[in-house]
Amino acid sequence: MPAPNKTDNKTPAHAEGKESNTAKRYEDIHFVDSTKPVWNYSLFRGEDISNFQQGTHYHLYDLFGSRPESVLDTDGYYFAVWAPNATSVTVKGNFNDWNNESHPLYVRLDHSGIWEGFIPGIKKGEVYKYHIRGYKGSKQDKGDPFAWFWEKRPNTASITWELGKEWSDKEWMSVRKKHNALDAPWSIYEVHLASWMRPDKNDEESYNTYDQITDRLVPYVKEMGFTHIEFMPVMEHPFDGSWGYQGTGYFAPTSRFGDPQSFMHMVERLHQEGIGVILDWVPSHFPYDAHGLFMFDGTHTYEYADMRKGFHPDWNSYIFNYKRGEVKSFLISSARYWLDKYHIDGIRVDAVSSMLKLNYSRTTGQWEPNEYGGDGNIEAIAFIKDLNETIYRDFPDVQTIAEEATDWPGVSRPTFEGGLGFGMKWMMGWMHDTLDYFKLDPVYRKYHQDKFSFSMMYFYDENFMLPLSHDEVVHGKSPMIYKMPGDDWQKFANLRLLYTYMFTHPGGKLLFMGDEFGQTSEWNYKSELDWHLLEYDSHNLLRTCVRDLNKLLRNEPALYENQFNIYGFEWVDLNHRDQCIVVYRRKGKKPEDDVLVILNLTPVVHNDWKIFAAGKGSWKEIFNSDERKYWGTGDVLNPDITTTLVDKQSRMFEINVHLPALGAVVLK
Repeated sequence: MPAPNKTDNKTPAHAEGKESNTAKRYEDIHFVDSTKPVWNYSLFRGEDISNFQQGTHYHLYDLFGSRPESVLDTDGYYFAVWAPNATSVTVKGNFNDWNNESHPLYVRLDHSGIWEGFIPGIKKGEVYKYHIRGYKGSKQDKGDPFAWFWEKRPNTASITWELGKEWSDKEWMSVRKKHNALDAPWSIYEVHLASWMRPDKNDEESYNTYDQITDRLVPYVKEMGFTHIEFMPVMEHPFDGSWGYQGTGYFAPTSRFGDPQSFMHMVERLHQEGIGVILDWVPSHFPYDAHGLFMFDGTHTYEYADMRKGFHPDWNSYIFNYKRGEVKSFLISSARYWLDKYHIDGIRVDAVSSMLKLNYSRTTGQWEPNEYGGDGNIEAIAFIKDLNETIYRDFPDVQTIAEEATDWPGVSRPTFEGGLGFGMKWMMGWMHDTLDYFKLDPVYRKYHQDKFSFSMMYFYDENFMLPLSHDEVVHGKSPMIYKMPGDDWQKFANLRLLYTYMFTHPGGKLLFMGDEFGQTSEWNYKSELDWHLLEYDSHNLLRTCVRDLNKLLRNEPALYENQFNIYGFEWVDLNHRDQCIVVYRRKGKKPEDDVLVILNLTPVVHNDWKIFAAGKGSWKEIFNSDERKYWGTGDVLNPDITTTLVDKQSRMFEINVHLPALGAVVLK
């Protein structure tokens, strides 16, 4: 741009004595016209534009959206939005009485489709939208895709904000590589923030604030011994019934509970207690709400134009166009944003299967094969690989976790080995087989042992996490306690047995809120957990059992050190199918850390049961799911365990133990 002459009113942003911090950071200095309500001013460099368009710009949150700036010693907010098919874009809000014309943004002349400008005098906390005139004269008022804060629904405007915070979690951040490693214990508590606890359980409009939730939730998770907490989507979303999975604000924690700094404080408090934070993140689809991403500038800006790829039949929503560089940059920037600005320890990527498959939930004629004749979405696969490569490059001490339910190979294998690059994958097969098995009346379990043991046939294909998630306690599936057969005592004994199996099986663990104390109703996002159940010993002591299983997991290296390699697990006894007794060994890096797990899957007590295992001749009971402190009988314990050497050369011992009905015993 040529230099201004002496008679116009334009002044360079880097004029002597008036150099702005922004101008210092960027090469391209644009000039402002201080006589207009919107000053022509930019934060973008040439390389920003090319990277954005090529899908390789991964911190767009430093450029787009509304952000506080000072230009010519004048405070205000800089706005930037991508609307490539718009003919005009203006900013409207309370500050200009929602006038559609008074504050027009400038379109860049580089054909990037970016509209931008600096509005002096705008303060933090202003509500605003973009008024976009687009294709064929369409007009729409849109929220800011990059907004850091939004109005609480049903209002739909974005809010100018700042992200400044003095963090006090340096100790965690300096050592979290150890806590988030694949050879560390992983026990995740999955939480829906609104319905974990409410001020009024009968009022779905009743919310605790982030601070109130923090004061209650953090001590609870700490006491229970979970290593991590996973929040169902906290990103801004218009409809509570979507549970957060139909989002409009990919850079904003929901305003239902407070402002961004309050959510940062929650993360900080969890870190201070040694608890990692995982966020659900949804790059697979978005809703059609008028203020959201759909038809953003009157055309299919963020979604595929071909509805065979662009519309999701399961969720009545729209699928991101992963082939478009700008969309890819948007999504990877979103994931990176939460790790960068909110110190998040990992993201669980929702609905990966639907991204990978062009024919996902579609019949013949409803989808078109890729250029190679296959059913894989090639650009989505490339996006996922780039996502994981970027995250692990920039944040090597976090994890990405895939919710992926097919047999797609290499989901949690590095991209240089041909994988998708995730750190872990939900083990949906284990979940289905395990629940199917435990639902059976114990008299029939002997006919289905293969279903119980099948998980270890394919376990080493991936780095698996065992999920008992929110999806298993909704839509008529019943709560966990009522999936179990038998009378009340047997239901609780079965559930303690299932949880012991889960916590001693290789892999990470995930338990949905309420499962830890035997919630008796299906999860209802409009209410809260049935906390009154803790008045009953059966429920309260089940929670004690889960707490002690978390403690067992943390304290026994054999349960996590080799959880993703073939050295960490060994079947000891699968030969007593009729009695439904299963024995396996979990192995640590040191032989003395090994533990034996014995599961008695029928309501029959077995005294003096013989187990043959190599190794040491001395064993002690370190966990028994039938103890009275867990609401068990407390009658079948192993204070002293007798062993007999039966083969000196192989160091094979006969171990004599008592097995409680529907009970699990762990020896060390």
